[in-house]
Amino acid sequence: MTEPTEFMQTPAQTVGPFYGFALPYDKGPELVPGHHPHAIRLHGTVTDGAGDPVPDAILELWQANETGAISREQGALDRDGFIFTGFGRAAVNQAGHFTFTTVKPGSVGGTAPYLVITVFARGLIQHLFTRAYFPEDTDLHREDTVLRAVPAARRATLVCVADGTPGGTPSYRFDVRLQGANETVFLDFDA
Repeated sequence: MTEPTEFMQTPAQTVGPFYGFALPYDKGPELVPGHHPHAIRLHGTVTDGAGDPVPDAILELWQANETGAISREQGALDRDGFIFTGFGRAAVNQAGHFTFTTVKPGSVGGTAPYLVITVFARGLIQHLFTRAYFPEDTDLHREDTVLRAVPAARRATLVCVADGTPGGTPSYRFDVRLQGANETVFLDFDA
């Protein structure tokens, strides 16, 4: 009779670095074309705990449309400039900077409008989830269940900064800090 085999857990592997060349696709960060009448720009920088840029991160953006409806359209790697899928993917540049062109989402079920952002980067065992809220929606922020669950001193890490020029395309900055001072609040979803 043989003894039962003892199984050992294999070591965890970090995300990437394969995704840097396998996941980006043409117009991935362009959820709507720049000439769309309600286009906004979302941009920022991904930094590590020392404040240095993370040059090989990839961000995914998930959102509702302008009226707060969740898109039921199938995603596509071939953007046609008409169908809004609510999904985009952007690789950062060597300075850790990313840019999306999208629309400001409407409120979903009375919540403050937000964007869901997924972060993939070297050194992460699993991707990270966060939200980006808009600064002009402060009344709705007070009623948002997720924002209310975040300690008041940390909520600012989830709110974009408006940085557009008057009369130009609205622009919002949302920096992602992976750790350290002013670390972005990341959300935990139970499986």
